[in-house]
Amino acid sequence: MTEQDAAPTPERRDVAITTADGFSLASTVFGGRGDGPLALISSAAAVPRGFYARFAEHLVKHHGFRAALTYDYRGVSGSMAPPGWRRPMLMRDWAHFDMPAALKTLEAQAPGHPVVGIGQSFGGQVLALGGCADHFRRYLMVATMTGYWGNTKPRYRVFSQMNLVGVPLALLLGKVPGRIGLGQTLPGTIFREWARWGRHPDYFFADPTMDAVRRFAEVRTPILALGMTDDPWGTPRAQHALLKHYTQAPTEIRWLSPDEAGGPIGHLGFFRQQFRDTLWQPAISWLQDI
Repeated sequence: MTEQDAAPTPERRDVAITTADGFSLASTVFGGRGDGPLALISSAAAVPRGFYARFAEHLVKHHGFRAALTYDYRGVSGSMAPPGWRRPMLMRDWAHFDMPAALKTLEAQAPGHPVVGIGQSFGGQVLALGGCADHFRRYLMVATMTGYWGNTKPRYRVFSQMNLVGVPLALLLGKVPGRIGLGQTLPGTIFREWARWGRHPDYFFADPTMDAVRRFAEVRTPILALGMTDDPWGTPRAQHALLKHYTQAPTEIRWLSPDEAGGPIGHLGFFRQQFRDTLWQPAISWLQDI
């Protein structure tokens, strides 16, 4: 048995989070006894929090993080609308309400303790849109980009999935089943906002109700952005289209390839446990350098 394997297993608790607008979110707290930072893990769109459980546990068990929290955005997996909920769920709510509430819950685990963030895809966008970037000492962005279809590869397949299949299903069924290949089933109102942003070259930066340009420009949190050379969504153009708006944040970009990883990575693969010793270690070391 190795020293790492002998480390105590983190305490794991499912916690219900109530957002500022009264929505109930499902979350999981991985607690430990280390002196390292608290870590908030914000998911990619339509990806359940359980996908990040092994990474969260690894932070606490093997790297001394005090605690890590994963959570489901509203409308995803364990965070279904409560009885009597009448307001349409929107994708912007994930950033404006869900992430800040998850952060507040995490900070309550050890008040005054340093906090770092990890965000995959949409989870990198919430840093600015959530309005609480100053709470994070560092922020790791994995496969983060805008969702404009023209920056993806193959772009016409993405456009078809989103607009010729997804949007009609959202209107017909009131939801978009995950089996079309875009993750978990999503409420139609969330999917339609996502698709609408993705049809514009400037994504949600073209939506005046988002005030995204100002929000991004206010962020000063150090960012490490990881791109995958085999990611059809997070292409260099797609990544640049987002990161260029973090004008005041110290930003480092690293590109990871399947050759150095020891296998295909793609858009979501970074968090698979097989990359613990190749991809995870340098990223975690960067998070700990606070």
